[in-house]
Amino acid sequence: MLRIENLHAGYGTVEVLRGIDLRVPHGSAVALLGANGAGKSTLLKAVAGLVRHSTGHVLLDGERIDRASAQARSRLGICLVPEGRGIFRDLTVEENLAMFAGNRSVKDVVEQSAEYFPALRGRMTQQAGRLSGGQQQMVAVSRALVSEAKVILADELSVGLAPVIVDEIYEAVAVLRAQGRSLLIVEQYVDRALEVVDDIYILHKGRLVFVGDPDLARSQQVFDAYLGAEAHV
Repeated sequence: MLRIENLHAGYGTVEVLRGIDLRVPHGSAVALLGANGAGKSTLLKAVAGLVRHSTGHVLLDGERIDRASAQARSRLGICLVPEGRGIFRDLTVEENLAMFAGNRSVKDVVEQSAEYFPALRGRMTQQAGRLSGGQQQMVAVSRALVSEAKVILADELSVGLAPVIVDEIYEAVAVLRAQGRSLLIVEQYVDRALEVVDDIYILHKGRLVFVGDPDLARSQQVFDAYLGAEAHV
């Protein structure tokens, strides 16, 4: 289980997150929603160790990890799929995947990735930066699939992608859930996120303003107050 307690974090003297309490139980999917600038990406980065926090705790399976480096958190089972892909563009697809292979052979992780995303099968020796945007996102998600991460932090998986590619990406999300991974998902297309999650948290100006069941979040009042009409896509 991932647990966040009274987390305050930001950049320099600017505090973005104010007293965040959040739980992602083992094997569940949780959506983190909010308007642009609410602090969603900052929260994922704070959990991954890429943004320093001033107070509060981050715990994985009951053990504090907030004092660990980003590299250490990755080894402990935290995997961030950042907004904008976050792949190594100058490396090949195979080399990108190999970095997340752990004790498995590169051949195994390459085959696993190609099984989930057939579009990558003939592109393993190609530079990742030369792929289409959708294929780059497949590589980014594949790294989570082939890793042994316990918790996947997914930031805007569908941004800028064609609907058919979004469908493939969310099929991979279903696979991650079936494997018993825990997922914390930031998604601009709220209706898409609500289809796959167990609980939702809504951020507004760095504070949590709503925690509950996905069905409750579909109310027009909640959308109007915190998400905006553009989230209904």
